[in-house]
Amino acid sequence: MGKNTSKFLALGDSYTIGQSVEVNQRWPVQFLKELKSSTNAIDTLQIIAQTGWRVDQLKEAMNNSDLQPPYGLVSLLIGVNNQFQGQDAVGFRPEFIEILEKSLKLVENRTERLFVISIPDWGSSPYGASLNREKISKEIDDFNSVLKEESEKRGIRYFNITTISRRALTDNSLIASDRLHPSGKMYKLWVDKMIPVISKVNFD
Repeated sequence: MGKNTSKFLALGDSYTIGQSVEVNQRWPVQFLKELKSSTNAIDTLQIIAQTGWRVDQLKEAMNNSDLQPPYGLVSLLIGVNNQFQGQDAVGFRPEFIEILEKSLKLVENRTERLFVISIPDWGSSPYGASLNREKISKEIDDFNSVLKEESEKRGIRYFNITTISRRALTDNSLIASDRLHPSGKMYKLWVDKMIPVISKVNFD
């Protein structure tokens, strides 16, 4: 048994670090709290995420961290900044494949211990109101098709939370004070979708 087999490693960007919400409202923090009610196999959290990171920046941060697999559980939510900075889904695919396979090695290829989360539609936020929401949504959908296809091809769980993020069009309580990122309330909805599935994983 390695020292990190009881650790949940959350990889990502602003959505994983919980930009503009309190620490206890971050989705990985809410998630671990809920997971602990059904299993004591995963008891600590490590986050490698920063607002603004693209795939290549997350990969660099992983390379510079003293990661010691196997981890008990790993999540991956990345790609919004690739989209935001104008990359297309075709160019994004090989980068995503590389970081997905890198993440899979952190759980020693035990696919049930890695899960991928879709990119939220930031165009549905108040910030997106003055922009081309239709274009943003289409690009987010294209990126998420890559996430879904490449995850499912490898037997890795993929959670679509994008539909939840689009509820912000009519519910401002789902958005943080910065008018762009999710609120703790939205993150709770993500967790509610993921926990029933992840809590059934055999962590032995």
